[in-house]
Amino acid sequence: MTCSILVGGAWGDEGKGKCITYLCDNDKPDIIARAGVGPNAGHSVEFNGEKYGLRLTPSGFVHTGAKLMIGAGVLVNPDVLFSEFENLSKYDVKGRMSIDSRCAIINEDHMSRDKSSEHLAKKIGSTGSGCGPANSDRVMRTIDLAKDIPELEDYIADVSLECNKTLDEGGDVFIEGSQGFALSLYYGTYPYVTSKDTTASTFAADVGVGPTKVDEVYAVFKSYISRVGEGPFPTEMTQEEAESKGLEEYGVVTGRRRRIGYFDMELAKESCRINGATQIALTCVDRLFDCARVQNYSELSQETRDFISQIEQETGVPVTIISTGPDLKDTIDLRKELL
Repeated sequence: MTCSILVGGAWGDEGKGKCITYLCDNDKPDIIARAGVGPNAGHSVEFNGEKYGLRLTPSGFVHTGAKLMIGAGVLVNPDVLFSEFENLSKYDVKGRMSIDSRCAIINEDHMSRDKSSEHLAKKIGSTGSGCGPANSDRVMRTIDLAKDIPELEDYIADVSLECNKTLDEGGDVFIEGSQGFALSLYYGTYPYVTSKDTTASTFAADVGVGPTKVDEVYAVFKSYISRVGEGPFPTEMTQEEAESKGLEEYGVVTGRRRRIGYFDMELAKESCRINGATQIALTCVDRLFDCARVQNYSELSQETRDFISQIEQETGVPVTIISTGPDLKDTIDLRKELL
């Protein structure tokens, strides 16, 4: 029995999709459950030469032996969900998906309010997907729940019951958190944050798993750092410098250009502390260092290994997963050696 949670270590865009896909494809959990805010966060997944952009479906969908679930704390837009069912039909996502009956539902009014809000759209830089207004309505107890939506009837389940039953019977559950720690409503750079907490504790609550049942917390960090939208960014570099380093990026959901900066060790330390991280997954190492597609730790340059060692020393958390490219095989997995 193992319950693992994966969290973004910074402002999202850390490469969680690649890490989730790798971990689920290798560890093969019985349930992969989506936690987090909702369809305002995108995950990119590359598998067998194909690339997918996801907003609600768990990124571990490539492990076809797992049940896929969306926890009660996640906002659901049925249109987004059904579109992903169609796009991922070859993986039978539709046939494997369950949605907690207590999920709140995003409607057109929520998206309209999100896009037209001077504060959210222009000052904060909201994605316009309706999550902020929907979470506001949930707090005011005026929102529809998944159990009230006829077209979702075939997918309704008690996700908490299913996850806990699987764990009690010796199975494995993998909880995918969306976005990133520094976007947390409580611990992020308020007011430039998302509309709920985005830490491991809340992700466990999102799917109804108690803290005593969580075994591992993977914190994902990119070797540099990026941010979409407004807000403080202490280690930000100029766009010209980012371009010179080949670090130009765009958001999955919005298409907006990401702001780029140097790795923020102070943020990493705080993120690991508040999330209770037990392991670190470090991505995009190949984009910062000359190590594309390296699959053995011994083949990394001394500069790269020094960088990794510094992260471990400063955070007190072992770096067990190192991504050196977009393909799943471009991964150095040190879990057996370090744990």
